[in-house]
Amino acid sequence: MKVLLDTNIILDSAIERQPFVYESDRIFLLIEQQKFEGYVSASTFGDLYYLIRKAKGRDLALYFLINLANLCRIANVNEAAISIALTANFRDFEDAIQYSTAVINQLDAIVTRNPQDFTNVSLRILTPTQLIQELEILP
Repeated sequence: MKVLLDTNIILDSAIERQPFVYESDRIFLLIEQQKFEGYVSASTFGDLYYLIRKAKGRDLALYFLINLANLCRIANVNEAAISIALTANFRDFEDAIQYSTAVINQLDAIVTRNPQDFTNVSLRILTPTQLIQELEILP
């Protein structure tokens, strides 16, 4: 299964946001164990750098992003993804980009703490709890 990690999932781990860090760290462990392929939208890296640097400093931000790029696949954000995002009916443009990137890259799902931000979409939208439960019962 190929799953796009929403920015909030990655930030929970990067800046150790409570009470969410445990599930986010578990998701990264499942990627390491090759239970699923984790993807990060290319456009997310700039947002992550800015937010992690603000919270933890430049060096830690770069260290985290290097590890993230080594662990996860990077989903391309191209002209088609932006075109879809511009015409999608999302309240938040970043969510529209995340969704369209997942569609263009033919991913199976998006994992997010905010499933309500992804209504009336064709992809599976999973919370961290749902993804963990689903993957841990698979053989």
